[in-house]
Amino acid sequence: MKQIIHYPLMTVVLVGVVGDTAIAQLDSRKTQKQQSALQQLAALETNTLVAVAQTTPKIDQKTALNLVWKLPLVQRKAREIQRLSQGKIKVSAIVDSVPTPTQPYYTVRIFEDDPNNYNYTIYWFRVSSSTGVIEALDIIENKYVALEEWRSQIRRRR
Repeated sequence: MKQIIHYPLMTVVLVGVVGDTAIAQLDSRKTQKQQSALQQLAALETNTLVAVAQTTPKIDQKTALNLVWKLPLVQRKAREIQRLSQGKIKVSAIVDSVPTPTQPYYTVRIFEDDPNNYNYTIYWFRVSSSTGVIEALDIIENKYVALEEWRSQIRRRR
């Protein structure tokens, strides 16, 4: 009789202890996972506070366009083309691209605005959005250079 009562009772106690230990381990793992997730979330929150805005342009698109358009060389070329075409072709300018975080320049294109829908590019310039400094594209070297250097290259190539 003792065996009939003793074995089932021992089995219940053992199952209870093992089960309680397993539940405690599960709770411990769950708590660790929650703490880990909270730490990761906290780390993400601190990383999302990175300043997104770069330096804001000090000059706007219209100013960049006007700076390039008023260059004496651009004005001379515009008058020359208009004179040679007997007023049929005009020279125009357009801002081709605006500053980005990696390229803080306005790109300005000077082109022949032909009424027959031909738009031939004459010059490319870029204007620094923060300083207003103008650089011209040297098409032979395929790089932007300072205006003085560009003017001297034009004189040498003539």
